[in-house]
Amino acid sequence: MNQQYEFVLSSRGTILDYIKTISQADFTAENSTFGRGSIRNLLVHICDTYASWIGERSLRKKIIYKGFDEYSTLPECLAYFHDVDGYVEEFVNTFKDNPHTELEIIRNGEIIALNPLKLFTHVITHEFHHQGQIMSLSRHLGYTPVDADIIR
Repeated sequence: MNQQYEFVLSSRGTILDYIKTISQADFTAENSTFGRGSIRNLLVHICDTYASWIGERSLRKKIIYKGFDEYSTLPECLAYFHDVDGYVEEFVNTFKDNPHTELEIIRNGEIIALNPLKLFTHVITHEFHHQGQIMSLSRHLGYTPVDADIIR
């Protein structure tokens, strides 16, 4: 899982560097055809998902979630990603020897059994889904997206 997350970080880094070229107005511009509405909102949603599944549900951390509007700038989102990276590092270190151990996770008020590998796969594929939305949204805003595939 550690090496796999390195691939995620490489792709994410490419996208975050690209987002630095996007104006502040476009960064927070709402577009109702893209799920969460803005590039900023999509970044926060990605972090919220890692915090929820990895931090809160699997590591049992108390997470305080903030609204999208409390993240005004890319550096504020980057700080949230830094927190998320800490959760993932702890998760990987905790479960690296037992990636198929069943964990009891609360989802929608019910306890479900998930192994760490499936949970980890869920959050990283979720991130890539929203990375694609960010790229499409930026294209609609007049930008030319970069290649952020893991193999590039």
